[in-house]
Amino acid sequence: GPNGAGKTTLISMLATILNPTSGSAVVWNHNISKEKDSVRKSIGIVFQDPSLDEELTGRENLDFHGRLYGMNKEYREERINEVLELVEMKDKADNLVKTYSGGMKRRLEIARGLIHSPKVLFLDEPTLGLDPQTRRRLWEYIKKINQEEKITIILTTHYMEEADFLCNRIGIIDHGKIIALD
Repeated sequence: GPNGAGKTTLISMLATILNPTSGSAVVWNHNISKEKDSVRKSIGIVFQDPSLDEELTGRENLDFHGRLYGMNKEYREERINEVLELVEMKDKADNLVKTYSGGMKRRLEIARGLIHSPKVLFLDEPTLGLDPQTRRRLWEYIKKINQEEKITIILTTHYMEEADFLCNRIGIIDHGKIIALD
């Protein structure tokens, strides 16, 4: 959908950040209004705007996020290594995030969204502002994550070619309403 269509608002409601004004929704068998904690435990989210701590390393960002999810040290370290490998960032994991390129930051944000093994991953315009080559590489990571991690990915985008390449099902939203689906 176009700017202002309601894509980010929809993601925010499904992720329990915003309360819906009407209607209802279920994410991974949990009602978004009545079972917020259960929804939050079952999802990962990559926001449209960057939200990494640039004064930490990539590994430290992942470790911090894993701690917020209550992951024990052994499992947290295992998952950090797995997600770093998945997004091909093991060699840069101990560098400060402020030294990363835009594409590297997006890949780290995706890794962070996956750290706690969510059932559903929300990606809010994950390739916005990236150069065409980096966008295409990120598409490959998203497809790989979907296949290897076996999770549902809900993606918002302005780019029809991105939706066509990545999605099994497409919805078009405008003025807060889904106007086309499938």
